[in-house]
Amino acid sequence: MNTYQIKQYLLDLQNRIVNSLESIDGKQFRRDIWERPGGGGGVSALVEEGGVFERGGVNFSHVMGTGLPPSATAHRPELAGRNFEALGVSLVLHPRNPYAPTVHMNVRFFVAFHPELPPVWWFGGGMDLTPYYGFVEDAEHFHRQCKAALDPFGNQYYSEFKKWCDEYFFLKHRQEPRGVGGIFFDDFNDLPFEQAQALWQSVGDHFLPAYTLLVERRKGLPYGERERDFQAFRRGRYVEFNLVYDRGTLFGLQSGGRTESILMSLPPIVRWRYDWHPEPGSREDALLRDFINGRDWV
Repeated sequence: MNTYQIKQYLLDLQNRIVNSLESIDGKQFRRDIWERPGGGGGVSALVEEGGVFERGGVNFSHVMGTGLPPSATAHRPELAGRNFEALGVSLVLHPRNPYAPTVHMNVRFFVAFHPELPPVWWFGGGMDLTPYYGFVEDAEHFHRQCKAALDPFGNQYYSEFKKWCDEYFFLKHRQEPRGVGGIFFDDFNDLPFEQAQALWQSVGDHFLPAYTLLVERRKGLPYGERERDFQAFRRGRYVEFNLVYDRGTLFGLQSGGRTESILMSLPPIVRWRYDWHPEPGSREDALLRDFINGRDWV
């Protein structure tokens, strides 16, 4: 199976996203080309202390090897011992303004080879939104774009992948979702290869229209120390999920990936408090009551 076309799409997607974000932020992203000792490498594009984004990264990786890490074979033991290739673009953006939401997007392709058996392949990815202050119109717009990405391939996929997202981006030890959700899918090979690839590319192509409108709406809203303090508190939940549950983070660290690129998703300023709860009836309380609850948005 030739991964050249997939690699070219991902590199183009990374460039399109970075160029758009640079025009919003006003600061050029730093780009690092790196190699993985076990095989492969990637390109990391990162901005810190930008005009809009306090921290943001858009990472392309193409890694390969002769054995899969435990995070990959735990639920697919038949893959143990196969050669593999994994390609993807993953991004997380943390705006400085607490009214502008954090966002995550990932599109990835995986193939495992055996000399005597057909290759095993699948696509995965999705995007999800993590606001600190809830706006109904923002959540609805984001979910409409997620639905538009999937509807051409079957009207069942949005509801299926939305449910998958709500269940995946859930902090079990907190008993709360990470944000207002979006879509998530993994191990996807339900369609013939060309159609599965087209669905996957549609998800990647819908990221910019799903998110850039929201950050443009909110980046200039006035805020104070109260909002920044709550943002830092909620960012703690983001860190907890990424380090405890996120399959991509675990795969990257266990497969010997580049640590700086893997952990670029972490926010720069975070705050934890002991058993803290927002004041009832406040906008901070409304986030948990009315938004971070797995509700339907479209």
